[in-house]
Amino acid sequence: MSDKEDAPVETCDDPNQIKSLLTLQTFLSERNTSENAVYITKVPKVCREFPCILGIDEAGRGPVLGPMVYGIAFCPINRADLLVQLECDDSKALTEEKREEIFVKMCENHKAMGWAVDVISPNFICNSMLGRSKTSLNQVSMDSAIALVRKAIADGVKIEHVFVDTVGPPEKYQDYLKTLFPQFKITVAKKADSKYPIVSAASIAAKVTRDHALKVWQFKEGIELAEEGFGSGYPGDPVTKRFLKENCDPVFGFPQLVRFSWSTSSNLLENDAYHVEFDEEEEEPPANNTSITNFFKAVPKGKRTREQHEFFKLRALKSTNSLS
Repeated sequence: MSDKEDAPVETCDDPNQIKSLLTLQTFLSERNTSENAVYITKVPKVCREFPCILGIDEAGRGPVLGPMVYGIAFCPINRADLLVQLECDDSKALTEEKREEIFVKMCENHKAMGWAVDVISPNFICNSMLGRSKTSLNQVSMDSAIALVRKAIADGVKIEHVFVDTVGPPEKYQDYLKTLFPQFKITVAKKADSKYPIVSAASIAAKVTRDHALKVWQFKEGIELAEEGFGSGYPGDPVTKRFLKENCDPVFGFPQLVRFSWSTSSNLLENDAYHVEFDEEEEEPPANNTSITNFFKAVPKGKRTREQHEFFKLRALKSTNSLS
């Protein structure tokens, strides 16, 4: 089969495809907002048989509220003109209405192209950045992008060239990706979403998904939003600032929607939350024959632990028996 041969359009239909904003909202509203969620469209036959380009971009890296969403889009190289016909462009340069219009057209053309998103929860972002073994936001971003590429490979996409909107220095990121995927051509560039239509398509999928994840967000803390909502989610937005100020509990902090690893929210906690100091207690040294494992005894069955408490479940926090 020649790479230059036109990729045919499938005639079969798949009733399970996300084809509208309504079905996307359903998918997002049914997920656990404290956990990450990945969705990939069914890979069309042409993308399994013909060499494809694949684009990667994100939405929601900077906001203090809501998830960060990574997206990929893929289509056969010889069908790349479809992206131009759909008017794919940098999602930030498009109105919300235009983004949604293009996204619906992308869904309608599911026989010629596909896309996937990784919805990265605020909990995951915060726990990664503030955990014992800290993971930078750049690394969280790269891990998500890499996982989506691997998902596309596992689902049968015949990738030839990957285009990526950079995180950090593009040359360093490109070299890193080449060590992981030496079988592909890889292009990492600044503002790739405005240079390569396939990255624009990924940008649109990510941005529309994030927008609707916020629209269907369910506050398990019982918060009732004011008419103005919570704003754009960006730290400089006065509506967002007001939402943070009004929803900072002095004991439990912020609702799950908030990234408490951002300075905007951590500064509020410094000023508005209770400060707790723990006195160090002197303890008798353990006997010489005491094993360190004695300090990590299992909790008897039936005894309620902190991990079982709803507060910890909502924030995806778990106890550990390892210091590593």
